Amino acid sequence: MGWIIAIIVGGVAGWLASIVMRRDASMGILWNIIVGIVGALIGNAVLAPLLGFGGSIQRFDLGAFVIALLGAIVLLGIVNLVQRGRVR
Repeated sequence: MGWIIAIIVGGVAGWLASIVMRRDASMGILWNIIVGIVGALIGNAVLAPLLGFGGSIQRFDLGAFVIALLGAIVLLGIVNLVQRGRVR
């Protein structure tokens, strides 16, 4: 059951991050889920120790969701920097 919650929470976090970073039109639902889950991993590895809260997205927790969202925004920011020279 935890992996289903991780997919749902990761998808929502990736979707919100893509809206914040203005990449929503170029991403589908699968990429939103992937960005959200990878963002949660990045957030828990880098941001959670700095901010002092976080956790697993396998159970819904507001702190874990915020960390996943921030991690997804960081991930999309890195992707934007890499793709800056290319035409979208």
